[in-house]
Amino acid sequence: MEQGGASRSRGAAGQGWIRHCINSGGRVLFFIEFPKESQVFAAETKLRGNMKQRNIRLISNLLLLLTAFIWGVAFVAQSVGMDYVGPWTFVCFRYILSALILIPVSWYSGKRQKEPARRNPGNPQSRKSDAPQSRTPGNPQSRKSGVPQYLKGGICCGIFLGLASIAQQAGIQYTTTGKAGFITALYVVLVPLIGILFRIRPEKKIWICVILGLAGLYLISVKEGFRIESGDALVMLCALLFACQILCVDHFSSKLENLVLLSNLQFAVAAVIGAIGMLIFETPRADHILAAALPILYAGLLSGAVGYTLQVIGQKHTDPSVASLIMSLESVFSAIAGWVILGHALSGRELLGCLLVMAAVLLAQIPAEKLLVLLIRKKRE
Repeated sequence: MEQGGASRSRGAAGQGWIRHCINSGGRVLFFIEFPKESQVFAAETKLRGNMKQRNIRLISNLLLLLTAFIWGVAFVAQSVGMDYVGPWTFVCFRYILSALILIPVSWYSGKRQKEPARRNPGNPQSRKSDAPQSRTPGNPQSRKSGVPQYLKGGICCGIFLGLASIAQQAGIQYTTTGKAGFITALYVVLVPLIGILFRIRPEKKIWICVILGLAGLYLISVKEGFRIESGDALVMLCALLFACQILCVDHFSSKLENLVLLSNLQFAVAAVIGAIGMLIFETPRADHILAAALPILYAGLLSGAVGYTLQVIGQKHTDPSVASLIMSLESVFSAIAGWVILGHALSGRELLGCLLVMAAVLLAQIPAEKLLVLLIRKKRE
């Protein structure tokens, strides 16, 4: 068969495509359509953008995993610190240390965000960002990232962080690090439940998670005579307050640019709350504070300054449900660290309860669609 020349027409196959007509002896055999160069370039750009987004999400998830490990080991430091100082004193000094460490970091972070406009004065985007209207009081963007918004976010997040830390610190005095870690992890189940207050209906599976979580708590905390240990009750309160803190961080981190400053402000507010309670309920002594220096240093530097900052940064590019799932692994790390470092072993009943709590935490974060696919596949097998 003799193949004739290929004729080319633009727009015949739709916008952005080139059609090649393969003919023989004046009879059309078939058409072959190729995308225009601009179409190929747009597709490649979109692909690179998607890959960049996946890389950003992966890095964010790894940061949250590191956060979970730091927080899990922090249960050991908090338990050791209680041998020397009270909970209010411990919380006060750990967050004072965290806030002081982050002052230069937040200043440098804010400075870096202003540098692109200064380095590229000829860039239209830079001129736009420096235009007078961007600093006018009536501009929504100005209000969004202004000082009042940072103060509002820092105060809201700091109040919940301070109260949750106090409840956790007080509870650790009367329970093991492993139990405290798993009970604290229930904030994952509580996050969607709190959404009911904002008229957000939780998925049906959440009620199954609640049943599993309550069953796990019963095995972990409830003793003979339906008595709940005081330490476990305080850690339950801590889980509720941490759930509120996660929702606050998710709300404000999506609106503010300098996330390190937000983290710094919440530490300062938490330190003030600890200082007020320390002066009212405790009598701090310098020698006791020095004896607890290492636990306070770990809690303030790693668990506080590093951990909570990684949380704020990681949550910015991660879905809150995924973030809470990853961070809930701190319960596993706390149980391992407590067993290895402090020799805190869990009984068979308590271990079963921890497994039920972990099952509730994991089930709460599996999307309903994926769960349905898994069940169908299992049924076919």
